[in-house]
Amino acid sequence: MPVESSGPAHATYKPPGLRGLPLRFVVPNVVTLLALCAGLTAIRFAIESKFEFAVLAIVVAAVLDGIDGRIARALKGSSRFGAELDSLADFMDFGVAPGLVLYLWSLHQLKTPGWVAVLFFAIAAALRLARFNVMIDDPNKPAWMGRFFTGMPAPAGAIVVLLPLYVHMALDLPASRGFAWLELAYVVVIALLMASRIPHFSGKSIGRVPRDKFIFVLFATVAILVLLASFPMEMLIFLSLAYLAMIPVSIRAFGRLSERDAAANRT
Repeated sequence: MPVESSGPAHATYKPPGLRGLPLRFVVPNVVTLLALCAGLTAIRFAIESKFEFAVLAIVVAAVLDGIDGRIARALKGSSRFGAELDSLADFMDFGVAPGLVLYLWSLHQLKTPGWVAVLFFAIAAALRLARFNVMIDDPNKPAWMGRFFTGMPAPAGAIVVLLPLYVHMALDLPASRGFAWLELAYVVVIALLMASRIPHFSGKSIGRVPRDKFIFVLFATVAILVLLASFPMEMLIFLSLAYLAMIPVSIRAFGRLSERDAAANRT
């Protein structure tokens, strides 16, 4: 016979799956899922040949990916579940979606070589994200290395790899098979930068804005947003080229800090 439980005890019992989850853990994951939806929507726009909207959807995914971690840290809502979800969303948004957009736009003219370039880019993004997850928990990493990423970050790679599409749409260039071969080579180069160990400056190292520079930073941010809204393709060309130009600067800065750290350890 089943044992009857008392009324109060039975009323206070809750199955483990129905326990409340603090809102500070929910909000960052919702932002991550919104970024995932933006990446999948970019693929839909590309299938419908709405490539400008596909580009903007990937940009939205990159912006959301940049703020979900900051929201989690601000709310103290970081979790292992959120980290795993973020990695899966990043692979779809910045490894799969950009490659499919480029393939549906131009690389399909090359058939198998174009598809191989898309696969190469997706694999590079997966390797980049896997290495990031492994290195983030390294207890022996010097503090100054937090200013750099090892390899091009996946969101930056997704934005920069679409540069041929920005140029085509901004200048209204005719699509050609020769241009597709140049695009293929460019995709492979960006994939190698993502999978490489070349250091890139980390935006996460940016701290608080000094009071005397707050107005300037605010004005510059608003100006960039207005220009992006008014001239999206032209601004994306400028930002992509500026990011690529910063790579040699980040290599020099990394080497200088590495030498200084090695000298300090010798003494």
